[in-house]
Amino acid sequence: MSALPHIPVLRRGRPYESLDNNTVVDHRNGTVLAQVSTVNAGIIRKDLAKISESRAALKKFTVAQLIEICGKTGEQFLNGTLPFGDKGHTQSPQQYIETLSATSGLPHVMVRRNMAKIHQALTNMKTVLNGLTRGLDLSILDRGFGEQNGARVSYFPTTQALGLVMPSNSPAVNSLWLPAIPLKIPVIIKPGREEPWTPYRLIQAFIAAGCPAEAFGFYATDHEGAGEILRSCGRALIFGDKNTTAQYASNPAIQIHGPGFSKILIGEDEIEHWPDFIDVMVSAISDNGGRSCINASAVIVPKYAAEIAEALAKKLGPVQPTKSDDTNARLSGFANPKMAEYIDGSIEEGLKAPGASDVTAKYRGGTRKLEFEGGTYLRPTIVLCDSFNHTLANREFLCPYASVVEMPQSEMLKQIGPSLAVTAITKDPAFTEQLLESHLIERLNLGPLSTMNVSWDQPHEGNMFEFLYKRRSIEFAAK
Repeated sequence: MSALPHIPVLRRGRPYESLDNNTVVDHRNGTVLAQVSTVNAGIIRKDLAKISESRAALKKFTVAQLIEICGKTGEQFLNGTLPFGDKGHTQSPQQYIETLSATSGLPHVMVRRNMAKIHQALTNMKTVLNGLTRGLDLSILDRGFGEQNGARVSYFPTTQALGLVMPSNSPAVNSLWLPAIPLKIPVIIKPGREEPWTPYRLIQAFIAAGCPAEAFGFYATDHEGAGEILRSCGRALIFGDKNTTAQYASNPAIQIHGPGFSKILIGEDEIEHWPDFIDVMVSAISDNGGRSCINASAVIVPKYAAEIAEALAKKLGPVQPTKSDDTNARLSGFANPKMAEYIDGSIEEGLKAPGASDVTAKYRGGTRKLEFEGGTYLRPTIVLCDSFNHTLANREFLCPYASVVEMPQSEMLKQIGPSLAVTAITKDPAFTEQLLESHLIERLNLGPLSTMNVSWDQPHEGNMFEFLYKRRSIEFAAK
């Protein structure tokens, strides 16, 4: 057995060792933890020419059988010791946690929480699909047609494969593609450079649970290879910042998962009770180290903005980095220190413009960016802005960051812009109706719920069934 694990390319499930490879290192000390084979766009193109074989392998199963496999996959992912590369290594759950933490900067406790989310998605797949399909009799997908609520229905797949260009920031984003497998659509994955572990472990868990290996492509590749996946798969998901995703914004075959710009709004009817909601705001801003697209990045209130910013800063400002295995860890390190430097610089540059102040500065007792045990960290930042037009008012960063802005309730829905998740703390029927009608809000939480609060039967970003299947009209000649 080789001393260093090697993560191969998976070509329709079959391991392939390339002459080219990347090394994945510990973000704290640069220790090489594994080699990852990489391939060019030509190999991906060649494999996708035979993707119908992968689709055929999944079509041999019913949706019900694949849902059962998903449940077993969840248990394998959470508790199993699974193959780790192609050199004889295996990986226990604890080894997965330690490896992912070392390369991504996520502390162990956050990796475990992300594992639990993925496990829940897999073991509740029937509920997930029921929500995505709005109660469709799933056996209709096996036959291609059937009856639902007394009407003939037929569905056909929009693609032979789902392409995925994955990020490195948070393992739970992998839960978004999981429904593709019980929907009988193979997945073609380009993993994040610092986070090949979660998609690779999921693939091994699916195979161990009885899913055909041909259903999975796993390609560490360059920018050209990622572009090939996005172009050649009939449907694809891409994760990244605005610069990465902007070029695909007008392509309906590519679902974009960029910054969420999620927010908390407090209505005029509830603002006098703002101290009761501080813990909800803290959770929304800082859970998962602030790395999720549904972390709140702005708190918008009709008054008491300064007081709310002060209360949030008092709670979050003192938070410091801890050892990776500390069960109370609240901050994540940066696998790429240059990203932390860029974020810190962007905030400092924004603070030079009039109308914004870093309320957390006096509670930090030090710099925002700091080194701890070899890793680079950013401490929480709460910025009080006097206008939503300020450059820091509607920004999102991969750390616990939020602006607090005061504006009349009547202006909120005119100014907030597109928002992935919004928590609106109000009981005002008129304001509630406006929120429900707003096209700017993807997911709405009414009442004091964190923006991080999600339910498995309601996707917070896109609908995988509607993305992968379309309904057609169907008629049969009389016998």
